[in-house]
Amino acid sequence: MFEYDEGMSSVAHLDHRAGTLPAAAGQVRRRLAWLDRGVDRLAFEVADESQTVSGADVQELDRVIRRMEATKLALVAKADRQEVRRRSGAASTSAWVATLTNASGGGASCDVALATALDENLPATKAAFGAGEVSRTNAGIVADTMAKLPETLSEPERVKVEQAMVRDAKRLPPGRLRKAGLVAIGAAERSAAEVSQHQEDQLVDQERRAYAASYLSMFDRPDGTTKGEFVVPTGAAHVLRKVVQSMTSPRRNHLNSTAEATLADGQQPAGDVADGSVAAGLFAATAEQGPSRNPDWDALDWRQKRGRALVELLEHLPTDQLTGKVASTVVVSMTVEQVMGAAATAELSGAVETATGRAVAFGPSVGAATCDTGHQHSTSEARRLACNAGLLPVVLGGASVPLDLGRQERFYSEAQRTALAALYDECAAVGCDRPYAWSELHHEDPWSRGGHTNLDRAVPLCGHHHRLIHDAAVTATIRNGPQGVKTVTFRRDPCGLASDNEPCASIGDGVHDRGSIHAWPDRPRP
Repeated sequence: MFEYDEGMSSVAHLDHRAGTLPAAAGQVRRRLAWLDRGVDRLAFEVADESQTVSGADVQELDRVIRRMEATKLALVAKADRQEVRRRSGAASTSAWVATLTNASGGGASCDVALATALDENLPATKAAFGAGEVSRTNAGIVADTMAKLPETLSEPERVKVEQAMVRDAKRLPPGRLRKAGLVAIGAAERSAAEVSQHQEDQLVDQERRAYAASYLSMFDRPDGTTKGEFVVPTGAAHVLRKVVQSMTSPRRNHLNSTAEATLADGQQPAGDVADGSVAAGLFAATAEQGPSRNPDWDALDWRQKRGRALVELLEHLPTDQLTGKVASTVVVSMTVEQVMGAAATAELSGAVETATGRAVAFGPSVGAATCDTGHQHSTSEARRLACNAGLLPVVLGGASVPLDLGRQERFYSEAQRTALAALYDECAAVGCDRPYAWSELHHEDPWSRGGHTNLDRAVPLCGHHHRLIHDAAVTATIRNGPQGVKTVTFRRDPCGLASDNEPCASIGDGVHDRGSIHAWPDRPRP
């Protein structure tokens, strides 16, 4: 039987070091000691193998942890207001917190900055964080977004923006929340032009800072290897990542002669070896070396495989062309207004009105230009990149007929992949944040059952979810959203084959909808 010893509580016996809270705070420490005993009891329950873990257990524990994090920051904010640091001679509240918690100076500074922001300016965020509805990371993103709002916003407008951000923070992961923050002033009912300009300004500032922070360091080690690290803008890193991933793709393994060459059900992999990309050129240059250089490929972990791919990349850099144009298969989607700029767009608008007698409404000429890797460039940066790469025009809203292949081709083409990059940033599976560039194109109507290789039947799925949609024990529900964008949810039958007559267990964030179209896997899988 588990028995709790009062002496087990480290919190209950805190030393009264210089700088700790005064005796009036004793009630806080008594509450913490009580919580400490509760954690011990919880740990005992977790260690009991007879107890079955559920997703609700993890979610509830995470909510309680968030509440404790919020309470800690509230305590830090109170200590900052009371200037408790002076009692120990600390130079700042950040230094005081760092000493007490053995944290880094940078981490303590972030804690104090967020604590004071929540305490002074962000009541809605503070309340949601305190209730465990928002994570610390998302609370920080909301605070950062609010700090970057234009000074011209009135207080009621700022309240609307914060409330909208908090609603998003409760349901979005950090990456998506940051992107939502770029257009947050839309909640203040500002015009599309103002929203796009604010987004552009933030992205330009971020890109300038990222470029200024770039560095590369390397040092030779005595074992014949060189170790290094680098910091570069995310957009540039995504180019390298995409090339390396295409070289190490498990479905099209460029460095292993025994790699699987044919994919199931006619999907097209990211990093096609015939797409004219950097990866394709490297594959052609290194194909003859693959079997001899990589006989142990299957035994390597992904970190080692990426290292091998980087070696191949460095050994085959076109050094005679480094000052010229570099082809890249990263797709950047821009509107015609972004490509042309405000002046040229206005000129075009005037010409159209003169010729037709009708005014044509054009959208903003600035804002985010989205890559198929999920990264967002400012319009200025996207225009700069366009000077050094070939342009692949993607007409947003155009007819898809020229890109429909029907039954003539089983595999989706690279042109179709490029067209879909204008619609998708990520894998179509609900809750999956793997970028579109990693995806494989799945036939909504299986090819083996007479399906067509048409653009409106393509479903981009990452490798994990593509395997899942072909799992006989899983029901996949495909929904069509605005502009034809598809989303996929999954449910698994814990007893075997899923059907509408059997209870199913949900997978991820999927919600079963018996009124939707079900994409059943091929049996047997080709």
